[in-house]
Amino acid sequence: IKTGKKKPNELGQVFHYDIYGKRELKYDFLLDNTLKSVPYKELVNTQPNFFFTSKDFVEEKTYSKGFSIPELFPLNSLGLLTKRDDLSVDFDQQNLEDKITYFLDETKSVDEVCKRFNLVIKDKDKWDANLTRSNVSKSDIKEQIRNFQYRPFDNRKVFYNSYFVARPNTKVLGHFIKENAGLIICRQGQAVGGDEWNVVFTCKYLTDQNIYRRGGGTVFPLYLYPETNPSAGSGQATQQTIGHTSTSSAPERTSNLNPEIALKIARSIRYMYDANVSSVNSTYRDTGVTLIAPLDILDYIYAVLHSPTYREKYKEFLKIDFPRIPYPKNAKIFWHLVKLGGEIRQIHLLESPIVEKYITQYPIDGDNVVIKPNYQNGKVYINDTQYFDNVPETAWNFYIGGYQPAQKWLKDRKERKLEFEDILHYQKIIVALTETDRLMKEIDKIDIE
Repeated sequence: IKTGKKKPNELGQVFHYDIYGKRELKYDFLLDNTLKSVPYKELVNTQPNFFFTSKDFVEEKTYSKGFSIPELFPLNSLGLLTKRDDLSVDFDQQNLEDKITYFLDETKSVDEVCKRFNLVIKDKDKWDANLTRSNVSKSDIKEQIRNFQYRPFDNRKVFYNSYFVARPNTKVLGHFIKENAGLIICRQGQAVGGDEWNVVFTCKYLTDQNIYRRGGGTVFPLYLYPETNPSAGSGQATQQTIGHTSTSSAPERTSNLNPEIALKIARSIRYMYDANVSSVNSTYRDTGVTLIAPLDILDYIYAVLHSPTYREKYKEFLKIDFPRIPYPKNAKIFWHLVKLGGEIRQIHLLESPIVEKYITQYPIDGDNVVIKPNYQNGKVYINDTQYFDNVPETAWNFYIGGYQPAQKWLKDRKERKLEFEDILHYQKIIVALTETDRLMKEIDKIDIE
């Protein structure tokens, strides 16, 4: 309320009252009260966020002692955004090649190719179909198709060319053309679905900005490679290819970890940090000095972010900004968390041999076409007759990034036929989700702080 009595640079007072319940209850409350009779609670204006609701910040001092994810990983960005998924993304390499070839076929009109892929010839982002067709060569399509982490456990193919991808974010994502590891985390990550913060996953490929339900997945690469050449390729002067590696004599790769924070993490457990070491818990044979490597730090973080206690304890802060991670208490706890975090990371990448120890069956023959997935008594039906059997309810309902991957993966394949590899892949997802739940319980037994 403006009173005219506030001094210059003085903040106004903020009062808050929450009415929770059915509509009739709210109507009755409003009818029975006036502005003066509502039992408002005055809120404290705290910089820099100035929340207009009550927050529980009892743990703020403890939480603020940890290190910030963006401070540890200086180079980071949102994942790529195509804005043209129907054209630039596909489940299958050959299908994607065929789509790009069709789009670039000059014997077909631009109206025809745009209609097929639900595109307009010119859009509000200044994308121009005619310009794209005249400046992208058909000679190196295959070389520009990359593995693409589209959704959790859902890897596809993308034509990684700046005419076809609206926001390629090559400065960061170009480092995933070669072998790499990374984290995908949302800023202001209030959970969508489920009861806890869950917007964290790992990656080794190019990653979609909308990998999570609410979008905004920021990618934090572990390693950086020598600068790529954005104009190499077809011989056409304006060709825009992405991911051709430099032939310079620069080091093969460097760590993307802030050395000051990495050293502080190592010193907190009386170890040394070496950015060039790739193996876990490595040791110099000639000196006996024990080291920690960049991957060890990433796995430690991954374990902490999968701690249910951590997620609950700091849920107010996880809604505001990127997570802050506590420094390890001692070497024993650090290596225990590294081990568990590494297991979850490898499971999420479906690289762990555990995911091939299937706990489900797919017993009924049929056309394997996904119609309407549903869960009944341990069975996940993909159509009226075919199902995956012995699926734990925990796995079916498990949330990552606001999605329930066991459900989302099938829904995204509605009216598609599951091939043999798809059937195996889905069974791996069920193992991965079941194991993630188990390992999170193991992490919760550890006194992280």
